[in-house]
Amino acid sequence: MLFKKTLLPISSLFLAIALLATGYGMLMTFIGVFLKQDGLSESVIGLINAAFFLGAMLAAVFSQKLIVTVGHARSFSAFSAIMVIAFLGHALFYDPWFWALLRFVSGFAYYALLIVLESWLNEKSSTQDRGKVLAIYTIIFFLSTALGQLILTFDVEPVQVFILGSVLVLWSLFMIAITRITQPILKPFERYSMPKIYAIAPLALLGSFVGGVFVGAFYTMMPLFALNVTNQASVVAFFMALTILGGLVAQWPVGLLSDRFGRRRLLAWTGFFSVGVLVLLMLVSGLVTDSVYVLYLLGFLLGMSLFSIYPLSVARANDEMDESKDLVEISRTLLFSYGSGSFVAPLVLGVALGISTTLFFAVLALVALVLGIYSLMSERIPDDQMNVYVAVPATSADVLAEMDPRQDDEWVEEHRPDLVEATEDPVVSESEVEAAVSQSTTEQAPQLKA
Repeated sequence: MLFKKTLLPISSLFLAIALLATGYGMLMTFIGVFLKQDGLSESVIGLINAAFFLGAMLAAVFSQKLIVTVGHARSFSAFSAIMVIAFLGHALFYDPWFWALLRFVSGFAYYALLIVLESWLNEKSSTQDRGKVLAIYTIIFFLSTALGQLILTFDVEPVQVFILGSVLVLWSLFMIAITRITQPILKPFERYSMPKIYAIAPLALLGSFVGGVFVGAFYTMMPLFALNVTNQASVVAFFMALTILGGLVAQWPVGLLSDRFGRRRLLAWTGFFSVGVLVLLMLVSGLVTDSVYVLYLLGFLLGMSLFSIYPLSVARANDEMDESKDLVEISRTLLFSYGSGSFVAPLVLGVALGISTTLFFAVLALVALVLGIYSLMSERIPDDQMNVYVAVPATSADVLAEMDPRQDDEWVEEHRPDLVEATEDPVVSESEVEAAVSQSTTEQAPQLKA
């Protein structure tokens, strides 16, 4: 019933998202690896890739005017054309600074396309089905991005990669062009207020920024690290794909534990857990040539923590807000903070990785440590004020905030978990975690949330 009534009419939107996410994952990893193999330094590669996230941030501010003016279908066609031009521009002429400009254009067009698709999904999702639609969207996004990494396992020329990326964008355009879905009305752009959100939810704002740093570093710098220690593009591809899958697999248990023990504890856990994995990556970097499976395992574990930070931060903000606060405004500001972290990460960590692998991981570990310590120092939210955890893809447009089912009080009450009494110990004990996970195997999984 759900498939026929809700999912089938918007299946073309899901397919378009899958095609775009596949191309996004493919190009983000491939360009960094190609530039490194061409002899560019890590700092220059970081600058080129940072341009992508700068374009993404500006898309949230300036693209909506065009969408409102000409409509969703025409806007999707225009931004698709811009993205294809940028992709093919890489194949026509190679110059690092020209490529930086193309990455900026690609980032702007890509996030503008996400705004179009997500606002369409939001318009066509009923209040009752919005949580399910968001869960399916998250799964598709993670799996498609992971699939895009595997292009590096094939011996293809750079020109073929950019052509394939263009084909994926054009294919998504075809799916939108033939859709019979009516066009939604996009709300006017709302300005962000960092000071206001910091006063309401400082831990959520910091967590969003740190989550952006980790995701930005992962897509831009981690492929270079894996290439440096293995010198095999296929290993880089599997490492990236498994890390993304680790993020997908973690969403349900992280949601379950955070609903039971609080976002503050889980944010602290993800911070300290990330520190441990990063230290292990730093220590075994010279050994992975003998066993790449160690690299794969550590990548999977790292994905479990780094892709959980942003959704945990959004959940924390929802716990701290009251009925007088605007969920959409808060979520958009958190996403802007996340985007800022994604933009800063390749600039700083590109220089760090260029100096040494040890410094690269030390900087990331320090950021994760700050998150863990600050989480423990933050105020605990009473159990009766806790909202519901909802898994969201880290890479998304700000319109996704309007799809968040936590805006509906009835949905929240229906999906609110049975909370356990909090203890004075600010850290989740191993026995508590094991008991919660053991109990979860006998419960029905709720729509990729807790």
